[in-house]
Formats: sequence, structure tokens, C-alpha cells
Amino acid sequence: MQIDFHHGVTYIAARLAGFDREAASIIAYCAQYVDDATNAGVIRFDNGALFSRISSAHKMLDYRNFQELANHRVWIPFHFLPGNGGLKAGQDPSRNFIDKLICRPNSYIAKDMVKECILRRDTSYGLHRLGITMHVYVDTWAHQGFAGVNHQVNEAKKLVDEYGKPDRSLMDRLKNYFVSEALPLGHGAVLGHPDKPFLRWGYTNGRGEKIARNNPKDFLEAADYMCKAMQRYLAGDPDASVPGLPQSDKATIAYMLENITDNSGSVRHKKWLQAIAEGKFSFGKAYVTYIPKGKNSWKYLALGTEDDVDRENEVFSYHSTFLASDWKLFHDALQAHHFYIIHELLPRYGICVA
Repeated sequence: MQIDFHHGVTYIAARLAGFDREAASIIAYCAQYVDDATNAGVIRFDNGALFSRISSAHKMLDYRNFQELANHRVWIPFHFLPGNGGLKAGQDPSRNFIDKLICRPNSYIAKDMVKECILRRDTSYGLHRLGITMHVYVDTWAHQGFAGVNHQVNEAKKLVDEYGKPDRSLMDRLKNYFVSEALPLGHGAVLGHPDKPFLRWGYTNGRGEKIARNNPKDFLEAADYMCKAMQRYLAGDPDASVPGLPQSDKATIAYMLENITDNSGSVRHKKWLQAIAEGKFSFGKAYVTYIPKGKNSWKYLALGTEDDVDRENEVFSYHSTFLASDWKLFHDALQAHHFYIIHELLPRYGICVA
């Protein structure tokens, strides 16, 4: 999914779940910032203090740099959560390890991830972790059928549109890429198709199976389950019975998912923010912004830098507000999420990954 859903729809779902404007803004910012947190390493301050962070997305890597792209350690914990074949812990979908890694919508692994987030909601970075968790959770719908590793299961051939006709547009775009070992990483072989809310499309995967995808239906379901997850977070009960999206708001979201058809995620995002500002949802009018880097961004407020990429050995001015800054709390939550997924949750399902 792209910024229109990860930020815009996440904000809407959070408000409809019962969060106030400030909390919903934090959740939505974190959900999108997962795709924008590309820097890792140690932050050094002028008073001798240090802060270590990890990244949750790769930089704008050249798709011809296959090795660097494939080795990036963000795919599985943040974007392609393994689905274990949709089975519970202790059960195996097959003898092939890859079948455990393929992403499945609302899998038991995804539900356990959400449950852990709710149970840890009292931490200082609870809301920030919720935003990260919601990013990964809804991506299980968009990225279903693909795995966050370089494997032939991710191959896609015979691409078709919603009418079952050959998708010439995508095939022409793929001519600009080196069709090789890089494309079977994640959904690289179909570029942005899984992430665009309005598309209905299909393909034949690396196993020769014909796959039909209905993004508007999948994205609406993801939004509803995301709202339910956040309602359970507010209740402090991962098993609470909750209503999900109100019907009138659900209808509005469904209409917008279907009818905002711009290829650019940023253009679609602006239309969602405009709808929020105009009061098209039951929580009323709200002005929402998202600034990932540069002046007035979370990073700027925490470190005073407008740079997209940190310079090696750079020293930042330390301020007493840093420890409670949203940027620092996001990175605390990012590491907590990463450790739990890799070292606790996935091993429970017999999955060992770097």
C-alpha cells in the first residue's frame, strides 16, 4: 500500500475507532513513516549522548543492484509478514519453507502481532507501535501471495486486467527493468499493482497458478479490520467484540477506494486529506498533514536537521525534549516491533529469518 492508505485511511480508521485528533495523527504518521524511515545507525549528540536506530524501509535503491536490494532486512518484519499458510502455530502448510513465508491476509501470525501490540499499549511508545503494527497488518492484504525473499514464487507472468485481457500497460513498463533475479523479490514482478486501491487485475505466479486480485475489495476489508484492531486497542482487550467501521463511513471509504484512480500515490493522498478536511466522515472536519523529512517533520523537531540522509559522523545538538519526541518514540517502537517479530513471534511458528 502507498501513502494514501497508510496515512490517509489509517487516520480515518483511527478516528472512527474512537481516537482523538492528536492520537490519530500519531498513529497515521507512524503507519506511513515505516515506508520513509530509511536511515539506520547511531545518532551522536554534542553532550556525548548516543541513540541507536534501525530502518524500516530501503533507500531508493537501483533495481539493477540486485544484491543490495535482496539483502535488505526490512522486507519480512515490516512489509511482507509471513502467513504460515494461514495456519496456526505448530502447523505447517507444506514441507517447503517458502510456503511459511508467503504473506496471507489476516493470518494467525498477523493476529498475534496485533494482540502483542495491544498488550503492550502502556509503554511510552504504545501509539507509535500501533501505527507501525497497522502498517504491517494492512500490508498482509495488499502483499498476499508474495514473500519478502528472492524466490520464484514471486514471479508473475501473463498479467491481465480486470477483464482478463493482457495488461499491455504493465508489460510495457516492465521493459524498462532488467527482468532477472531482482524481480522475484516481494511483488517486484508486478511493480505497484498490489498497492493501488482501485485496481482489479490478475497474473500467473511462479507455480503456474492463476491469481485474480480485487484491490478495492481487499483494501476495504483491510480498513475495516484495522478499525477493529484499533477499537480493541482502546478497549485494552485483544479479543473484544467490536463493530468496525460505521456503515455510512464504510460506504464512503469504499467509494473513494474505487473512484480515486490516479496512478500517483501522493495525488491520491491529497484527495483523501481533502475529504477529511471537508468533513466527509462522521468524526467531522479535520486538518491533517504529513511531513516525512525536512522542516517541521518529526525528525527536524527531534534533531534539528532538514537533511533526508544523515552524514557520517554528524553530531547533533542535544535537547532535553529529545527523549519524549515522536521521532525517538517511533524508533523505540520500531525496534520493539522488529525484535518481537523476528525473535519471538516467527519462531513460535517455526520460522527462522535474519
